[in-house]
Amino acid sequence: MRSAAMTDFIERVREASDIVSVVSSYVPLKRKGNNYWGCCPFHQEKTPSFSVNGDKGLFYCFGCHAGGNVFKFISLVENVSFFEALKLQADRLGMPLPEEEKSPEERQRDEHYNQLRQVLQMARDYFHNCLTKTEMGAVGRSYWASRGIGPEIISEFSLGFSPNSFDKFNKAFRQRGISEALLLEAGLVKNGERGGVYDRFRNRVMIPIADERGRIVAFGGRVMDSGEPKYLNSPETTLFNKRRMLFGLDRAAKAIRTAEKVVVVEGYMDAISLAAAGIRNVVASLGTAFTREQCRLLMRYAPEIYFCYDSDAAGQNATMRALGILREVGAKAKVLIVPEGKDPDEFVRRQGKEAFARLIDEAQPVVDYQLNYLFGQAQLGSESGRQDALKSVLPVLYSVKDDVVNFNLYVRQVAGRLSIDEGLITQSVSRYRPQPEYTGGGQMNRSGAAAVRSGQQISGTAQAAGDKTASKVRVEQSVRSAGRVIVRQLWQDAGALPYLLAEIPLEDYPDPLIGGIIASFAKDAAAGRELSESSLDEAAAAELSRAVMSAVPGEDLMGLFEECIVVIRRAILQNKYEEQRLLADALDHKGNTVEALAALREASRLKKEMDGLDSGKKFSGN
Repeated sequence: MRSAAMTDFIERVREASDIVSVVSSYVPLKRKGNNYWGCCPFHQEKTPSFSVNGDKGLFYCFGCHAGGNVFKFISLVENVSFFEALKLQADRLGMPLPEEEKSPEERQRDEHYNQLRQVLQMARDYFHNCLTKTEMGAVGRSYWASRGIGPEIISEFSLGFSPNSFDKFNKAFRQRGISEALLLEAGLVKNGERGGVYDRFRNRVMIPIADERGRIVAFGGRVMDSGEPKYLNSPETTLFNKRRMLFGLDRAAKAIRTAEKVVVVEGYMDAISLAAAGIRNVVASLGTAFTREQCRLLMRYAPEIYFCYDSDAAGQNATMRALGILREVGAKAKVLIVPEGKDPDEFVRRQGKEAFARLIDEAQPVVDYQLNYLFGQAQLGSESGRQDALKSVLPVLYSVKDDVVNFNLYVRQVAGRLSIDEGLITQSVSRYRPQPEYTGGGQMNRSGAAAVRSGQQISGTAQAAGDKTASKVRVEQSVRSAGRVIVRQLWQDAGALPYLLAEIPLEDYPDPLIGGIIASFAKDAAAGRELSESSLDEAAAAELSRAVMSAVPGEDLMGLFEECIVVIRRAILQNKYEEQRLLADALDHKGNTVEALAALREASRLKKEMDGLDSGKKFSGN
């Protein structure tokens, strides 16, 4: 829980922050009316849908629905936590953070993390010394030399060697007073099946893995014999999350910013070889699938991401998955094609820095790579194969449909490859809609909800159910739109809150997201505070921003407020009516005639109350 001093400090930093100035340092903005507009930094777009209002201190994107205050913007654009965003902005304003009194638990946790980091740093030095200063490390030195890795890179990356021993590392660290539990937690030793522990890394050249700040969090090891696995990484720990880290970023950050591009390779060996060749703006994704977290992290350093995975089938598949992630996040990308099926490490050792630099210059645009890959997988010798190929490329063409010039060029290219009329391809793209992604529990993701909102046709035996679903969606949309007007009115005039709560009890509010915002406002009002977004979660803060930023100049907000209360009351009554009607049916089915009649009477009363609402005020939503 935040102290009163920290809460006060957050508010002072927020009040001192000019959100227009902050956003302008990342995004070019143009003033239109009361708001400033630009292209959203969180997704790819050509028509600006990203809006900032300095008076309200909020931003909102009508394209990807990101929104919030100045701290939320910084946390998203810099890919940092709220507290880190607060520190960044406070530093810019020259406002020192108040000293926070830590709880005993927090002090204990910090001390434990420091111990883990110290053990990992000691392990790095141990492995490095084994490689460079002992006879045991001769096999490791020979290996690095065979890969063209000399003493300078060995020293820069603190490369090492783990002895071919069952417990040499464990014994050495236990003699230094390091507990077995700490070594296990750091992932440096493993529990044996028959009790005791043994060294996790044995007879391997060792690669320390550091976080952005250069602190060692894990290790990777490449075996020196025919043992398996060939490459072994530390397990995930409290300090090491592979999804959120990229090998070499701490050393490559400066070069990435200078080049304004970053090259992503699959493994740390590729990154080390490229660094040895003098190509420094390179990171590795630690052998795992490229993630959204890694993408957002890189977007803080460079405007373009170049992928250079292995040229084999697995590498191409991994590249296609990564490009899908980049499209979702809105990052700009290209793809390096390494010839003759080689990996980046082998190519740069044989061909050199200049040849690899030419690969960067000749990198393919994302759409070209995706189309070439899909055509390479297609069976174009038959009509059915060509039709399947067309289906596979529709998502790619759909992603560039707003770029008219390039879209027409790609349609012409696809038509030539498939021997299909260009008009047919264009029609197929116009009919194509991204498929809803089912996530379980009856929920759809944002793209699925968008498909429903767009009025996508439902065919077959599901038509009747679809009609009911569409009607329900329209009601939910109306309730959400009305809720945004209500929130907008409360944000501008907190004095309307008691009236709203008298008309609509919070426990009955039909939209949990808007209801949560109103409940937060009610807590602020009860505590004598100004209404604030500070206690809202991410989704609620974004929804508040959307509501406030959707204001139309000259709108009769109080009149709309009254109409929208009627919309919400009608929705509440409709829900209760349906509950009573279904209850009556269930009771009648069970033979409980008396209770069924009581439920029908209540349903009839609710219906009359609905009919009695002022139907003259029509709220169309926004």
